[in-house]
Amino acid sequence: MLSGKFAVITGAGAGIGAATARAFAKERAAGIAVVDIREEQAEAVARELRETGCRAIAVACNVAKADEVRAAAARIVQEFGRIDILVNNAGITRDVMFHKMTDEQWNAVINVNLGGMYNWCRAVINGMRDQGYGRIINLSSGSVRGIPGQCNYAATKAAMIGFTNTLAKESARKGITVNCVAPGATDTEMYAQVPDHVLQAMLESNPMHRLGRPEEIANVITFLASERASYLNGQWILVNGGK
Repeated sequence: MLSGKFAVITGAGAGIGAATARAFAKERAAGIAVVDIREEQAEAVARELRETGCRAIAVACNVAKADEVRAAAARIVQEFGRIDILVNNAGITRDVMFHKMTDEQWNAVINVNLGGMYNWCRAVINGMRDQGYGRIINLSSGSVRGIPGQCNYAATKAAMIGFTNTLAKESARKGITVNCVAPGATDTEMYAQVPDHVLQAMLESNPMHRLGRPEEIANVITFLASERASYLNGQWILVNGGK
């Protein structure tokens, strides 16, 4: 249960982020901030949560822009009074073989995936330290093992693991845990763009012969955000069907 806890979920307008927001609502979170660069999608998810009786707000924010993140965090604290849980889920891909990759494709992924995590952690960490409690869950990826065309994406997701391990050690004595969830191929908007022949190869190489469901990833995130995971810290959990 997440009773009494206030959560921020980035990239929550769809996919894993939206599924996590729904899972948090079922666990009776006291309040959920649905953060997404797409304001209409964030509001749609927040409205859905409110219809179930959950306190929820939509917050439009580009996680790559530190000033927007600081303003968003301040608004959420003003609304809820505190932030107990942060889920860094927002991310993008700009897939291309490295020898063809442009500076824009590299920087865009670095700034959103890695910079966005940094910006949000920086915005909430002092408040969590002051209150003596916090749960931070970063969304890495099974792509850290290497997927052609994803040098930029894999670099950010691998960096998340090192960041998570370090922040976990720095923050543990303040009652804060920091962990990573690394999904494998999951049925989201991101994988809807994958060519059919590539997707078929992915399915054939997976022991379960299917994509993961956003709800299955959300279940792990929800566990890490709860008191059931109070002694789990600095960990990297692959959720990929056994691949």
